Amino acid sequence: MGPWDVEQVLGLASDPASAKAGQAQARTAKWPDTGASERAVWGLCQGSGKQPYQTAVDLSGPAYKCSCPSRKFPCKHALGLLLLWAGGEVRPGDEPEWVTSWVEQRAARAERPERKPGEVADPLAAQQRASRRADRVSAGMAELASWLDDQVRQGLGGFDQRAYTELSRLAARMVDAQAPGVAGAVRRAAGVIGRGHGWPGELLEELSLIHLIVSAHDRLAELPPSLADTVQSRIGWTVETARVLAEGEKVEDDWLVLGRVIEPDERLTVRRVWLRGATTGRLGLILTFAAAGRPLDPLPARPGEYVPGALSFYPGALPMRAILTQTAPRLTAPRPSGFTARQALASYVESVAADPWNERWPLVLQDVRPARYGEGWALVDTAGDGLEILPGVDPWKLLAVSAGDPVTVAGEWNRAGFRPMTCWHDDRPVIL
Repeated sequence: MGPWDVEQVLGLASDPASAKAGQAQARTAKWPDTGASERAVWGLCQGSGKQPYQTAVDLSGPAYKCSCPSRKFPCKHALGLLLLWAGGEVRPGDEPEWVTSWVEQRAARAERPERKPGEVADPLAAQQRASRRADRVSAGMAELASWLDDQVRQGLGGFDQRAYTELSRLAARMVDAQAPGVAGAVRRAAGVIGRGHGWPGELLEELSLIHLIVSAHDRLAELPPSLADTVQSRIGWTVETARVLAEGEKVEDDWLVLGRVIEPDERLTVRRVWLRGATTGRLGLILTFAAAGRPLDPLPARPGEYVPGALSFYPGALPMRAILTQTAPRLTAPRPSGFTARQALASYVESVAADPWNERWPLVLQDVRPARYGEGWALVDTAGDGLEILPGVDPWKLLAVSAGDPVTVAGEWNRAGFRPMTCWHDDRPVIL
């Protein structure tokens, strides 16, 4: 097994602080002894104590072992070791006994009978579980609807005194009701409380969207099938991959990789890859998930390249999420055409008309310059219209590429602002 690239390694970090700490450990002076085999990477890292930390990574998992006291997986020493390996600074060697015994113990525990893909051990039991879940979801939606009605009757005056506690309780209740999508929406509502001067309006908007999905759940049988699929997805019901591949709409094209966004947290790393068809103009979203500490699957192509293939779309009123079946090697691509700021916002409005709960929308902006906007930044087109860059996003790489000249920028838009993903210097893509 060859070394991973740096992006794969940093994608294992449980949070940005862990990634930064791991990079600080990726110095050969800290590692008096390292080695790698086909199945593991290991090393001794000199810490603050007399004895160096024993650090090992089982590449099949990956799984991590370190004698440091950290409770994060992977710890900063495992990340630093993998970064050294990714940089070609760890030489092949024979596994020491402590590494061999640990890897073999893991392999022995992992041996168990395999079930065929898609095989259900007990179809009747699976149907009963689905029925019980539907009952829990319905009960949870009824409780949420009653709570929302109470807020309307009481009014939101003084709501900030009790809002966070109540919304946190409701989010936990939605998890118990097996409606994780709604639980996430309630957590987002809790997150806007006290955030800036306009938070009461943002909270009302979030609560309105929650009320809309509760009402849609009550009328699920009356909705058009595509919208019903969207509602089910927003509540948290999943669609099996096999069904998407067998029944989903298939579109073949050369798909331009507009960019990617990676969002790690303590439990799950999510990667969004946005695609646009060269011929059809269709937009596609490839979602990849990995448990904290595990690597994400490799990208099918780098941002700014074409990947020939077929997208099988998940059902919904605004089908974007899809499964990619690659049919040929990746290809170079020219700089894409894009929108003005007004055209970009109009396309986002159309997406919300189809799916009111749509949170993100990919945009390509053409001939825009980064410019100061209040305390932040915006991308301004030749007509003087602009889109605000998401607060907290570092604009300096984009500024360096632009150097004051107009550039083409692909990014992800949501109600909080625009997140640049890729820009083009002439025809050369630059990942932001």
